[in-house]
Amino acid sequence: MKFTCNQQSLAKALNTVSKAVSSRTTIPILKGIMIKATEEGSLILTASDLEISIKKEIEADVAEPGAFVVMAKLFGDIIRKLPNEDILISEEEGGSVLIKTSFSEFNVVAFPTDEFPEIGNKEEGSDSLVIDRNIFREMIRKTAFAASVDESKGVLTGILTEIDEASIKMVSLDGFRLALVKENMVSEASNKFIIAAKVMNEISKIISEDEEESDITIYLGEKKVVINIGRNEIIIRRMEGEFIRYADILPSENTTHVTVNRGMLLESIERASLLSREGKNNLIKIIIKNDLMTITSRSEEGNVKEEIIVEKTGNDMEIGFNSKFVLDVLKVIDDEQVSLNFKNGVSPCVVTPVEGDSYEYLILPVRIPSM
Repeated sequence: MKFTCNQQSLAKALNTVSKAVSSRTTIPILKGIMIKATEEGSLILTASDLEISIKKEIEADVAEPGAFVVMAKLFGDIIRKLPNEDILISEEEGGSVLIKTSFSEFNVVAFPTDEFPEIGNKEEGSDSLVIDRNIFREMIRKTAFAASVDESKGVLTGILTEIDEASIKMVSLDGFRLALVKENMVSEASNKFIIAAKVMNEISKIISEDEEESDITIYLGEKKVVINIGRNEIIIRRMEGEFIRYADILPSENTTHVTVNRGMLLESIERASLLSREGKNNLIKIIIKNDLMTITSRSEEGNVKEEIIVEKTGNDMEIGFNSKFVLDVLKVIDDEQVSLNFKNGVSPCVVTPVEGDSYEYLILPVRIPSM
């Protein structure tokens, strides 16, 4: 095997596929990247941790086709440190790989490809879906933060994606908050799947780093989802299990509705949270009376009071929250104004757009001690 390729192209490709390299595996080959040079003049780089597999194709001048596996960290570090010029890479006798530029030369250990996991391709009969890459990335950004980080929670560490003929939804929840975003789009078939939130975050990064502007194609099989992003192919194992019936959690009747400037509310809660105590669930208290919202927090170091003018319909309200959960929601919303909807002081708050139904965020309250 022997090929020449550009250092920058190879470094970017290694950065992409390295997102699927396992850092905590007991299987040594999963710490590697398989590099295959084809007769057609391309390099195909592949990495897998058995949950997510990533393939990336780049152009190369291939003199001798072939394939080998190299340890991802060492090989990647070497390529990134080389100057921006063409690199000659060849497989040598004795199981090593030569990496050569004008003034640098490395020899690193190579491993046979027969131990590398078989990645496979999309399943026969898979449904397909085409979606704008920016929409897909934004939907991940607006939901991934609310997924559970507790591995014992099973499917709650994932994001549920639901597709019907007129829309696509993503939903995540961790027992303290719920995130739901919706985009209108046309699809030929209904489907749903769950993918781990940490995997979806890696997909989002790949979308951001990819220089092409084409749409994303998603192939939905029974056991795996294949996502094509430009010249990247991502193969993901679907999470098994039933997601919580989230529609039953969302309150259907709220008696207090508040319209507030999102930016002002975000800044006020950030300031109030400076004095909220970690041991008390980052607690802030919100009092809504007439058209004034008062946000307070108290600790041994002092206390704070913030006031915001709002538009309110319904009853006055006094309620407590973990400030982090409220801030997480406000940070992913882009609207200038948001609607806060309450039933009473011990029921969840639901954050929605002032107009439309593009998102719903549910935040559980915290019991208020004497503050």
